[in-house]
Amino acid sequence: MDLFAVATTKFTLELYRQLRESDNNIFYSPISMMRTLAMLLLGAKANTEQQIKKVLHFNETTKKTTEKSAESHVKNVHQQFQMLMTQLNKFNNAYDLKVPNSIYGAKDFPFLQTFLKDIRKYYQANVESLDFAHAAEESQKKINSWMARQTNGKIKDLFPSGSLNSSTILVLVNAVYFKGQWNHKFDEKHTREEKFWLNKNVQAKIVEIPYKGKELSMFVLLPVEIDGLKKFEEQLTADKLLQWTRAENMHMTELYLSLPQFKVEEKYDLRVPLEHMGMVDAFDPQKADFSGMSNSQGLVVSKVLHKSFVEVNEEGAEAATAMSVESRSLSVPKPNDFSCNHPFLFVMKQNKTNSILFFGRVSSP
Repeated sequence: MDLFAVATTKFTLELYRQLRESDNNIFYSPISMMRTLAMLLLGAKANTEQQIKKVLHFNETTKKTTEKSAESHVKNVHQQFQMLMTQLNKFNNAYDLKVPNSIYGAKDFPFLQTFLKDIRKYYQANVESLDFAHAAEESQKKINSWMARQTNGKIKDLFPSGSLNSSTILVLVNAVYFKGQWNHKFDEKHTREEKFWLNKNVQAKIVEIPYKGKELSMFVLLPVEIDGLKKFEEQLTADKLLQWTRAENMHMTELYLSLPQFKVEEKYDLRVPLEHMGMVDAFDPQKADFSGMSNSQGLVVSKVLHKSFVEVNEEGAEAATAMSVESRSLSVPKPNDFSCNHPFLFVMKQNKTNSILFFGRVSSP
């Protein structure tokens, strides 16, 4: 999973660079976004396929390979997603984690059976036909209802009224829902109001807070200086993030950890960010090539929506996200004091596969 972890980390930070221009809180699920794009990749051909692979950073490992071995590599990518889905969907009584996928195709649209077979095989997706032509509003309500059920009501109205219509052919939807308790809970008696400093030195420190069962962890990346986040963001790379959060680079220590309660709910239209990252043809009716999905002409991506929610408190965290297409010190701070009283980044990871489930920035809790 090493190359897969590198790709997911690079995608995470490249998308973050597209979203971080404002001073707002940020929260999204890289693995949810990548899964949806990888499902698109199953049906993409020619330049459309190459551009999606580039955005997902899957093309980097296919350089200097023959066409046959490149195809084998892409298949291996889908197999790795299949393995990851199996890992994430397995029952665990230490936390609640669900990562369902669902595919909604227009009634009577001639999708290739190989595409439907592969999308069920690799992404465990439920495939269903809906009558977008004559019942678009009912179809939209059905998709939104499915999403709300999968996220325990945290993600509602992913598709606003009127967003699906008679021209809708395919809707790819996936969700990630997580609710877990900290391995060591915060004492509610010690929760109190404190000042959170809002926006130099790029020194920073990192703490890993494991969830019950220790299969998942939240990593908090805190600049030492109150106004140091912007400079820290500019110097953060995928290699650094992977290195800093590796188990062998962390060590156990006693510390006084102060973490604010926070709730973040965000919704993104990702068409422009993805175009800036290199995925252009998929949105262009004259250039999009999804002949791996259907022999019919004219398939094009119209929208890429992502909605996410996270709440962190003394007990643990609850996080949800929906995607659709249509302690190691890095400086020399006090080792026993980790007070998150100014803007910070956080990463929620599945430790075995080193996969980033959620990534965010808290500018104002």
